Amino acid sequence: MLSPLRLLCWIAVAVLAAGMGTGACGAERSEQALEDLGRAVFHDVNLSASRSQSCATCHDPAHGFSDARDNGVGAALSRGADGKSLGDRNAPTTAYAALIPPLTRDAGGQYQGGLFHDGRARDTAEQAGQPMLNPLEMQMPSAAAVVARVRENPAYVAALTAHFGAGLFADDEAAFKAIREAIAVFERSPVMLAFDSRYDRYLRGEVKLTADEDQGRVLFFSSLTNCTSCHLLETTHLASRETFSSYRYFNIGLPANHAARAVNGRAGTVDRGLAANPTVNDERQVGKFRVPTLRNVAVTAPYMHNGVFRDLHTAIFFYNQHLVKNADNAINPETGQAWGAPEVPATVEHDKLALGQPLDDERIALIVAFLNTLTDKRFEPLLKK
Repeated sequence: MLSPLRLLCWIAVAVLAAGMGTGACGAERSEQALEDLGRAVFHDVNLSASRSQSCATCHDPAHGFSDARDNGVGAALSRGADGKSLGDRNAPTTAYAALIPPLTRDAGGQYQGGLFHDGRARDTAEQAGQPMLNPLEMQMPSAAAVVARVRENPAYVAALTAHFGAGLFADDEAAFKAIREAIAVFERSPVMLAFDSRYDRYLRGEVKLTADEDQGRVLFFSSLTNCTSCHLLETTHLASRETFSSYRYFNIGLPANHAARAVNGRAGTVDRGLAANPTVNDERQVGKFRVPTLRNVAVTAPYMHNGVFRDLHTAIFFYNQHLVKNADNAINPETGQAWGAPEVPATVEHDKLALGQPLDDERIALIVAFLNTLTDKRFEPLLKK
């Protein structure tokens, strides 16, 4: 990771190069300058009200671009820039987020895509600005206030005007949009879209999977487990750049995270999921959340939209209770207590959850071994031994 000073120097050099370049080469340098700017802004704590929190605080590059801080809730939720405020959802990784398609609805009424757990942002550029203005997150009062903080940095101003034009800062909304686009360009870079996991290297013939990893791979892609009905975008598991999400929305019967809500003060509330998206006027979507990518899943605990499960084994074992109703499947191994009632029982996808066969601990361990192979190479040291 570059130091902030070196990163700003890099931006300045790239801006000068972009200004001197012409044609395709000049455009490429200009895009590189914008990516470098996006990287700097992503890490800049000055774009929060207290000058203490950046995008990277909740999407930490050292932890798979997720929030590994305990925050008094076992890392289930993220604290805001004031050090006190807590949201109600787990911060998803920003790695591979640039590949999520915009929110659409097919002829059958099924929703797909969109950023955030409820799809309310069309793309990473739109998503990037919302935490800055969210009163529970970076807590800036307005887009104009964010632009004013950016204008404090001459290197930022030079990079933005070199790319978007000298008159950019005459319009706060246009400048704020440009800042968000710079972050989006960074999120489209190889830093976020590495595709260099053991699985990717296996597909390219560069490594061999272990026996456990390969058995887990076979289980994952088999009809026995039904994993791929939600966690596969392409039609073949040999597809390169597979993100392991259909990006569709489902209610899998998750209980509320009561422990986290006891801390954030929202006990008794219900997260409406996709139905909370202001563009979705459909009560049938209450309690449904977008299927997350499985890229880096082994190093981005806790799991589910509310961070209710700490361990990947538990997240997989949770599905067994829908397949077989008995004492062995009725207990959450993390708490030693019953799983708890679904937060939104009316829309649970019972038919889909009934597909597949129950998994014993051995098979779950094999699937976990395969999911470990979806970890980007830079994050492999974070894997549990």
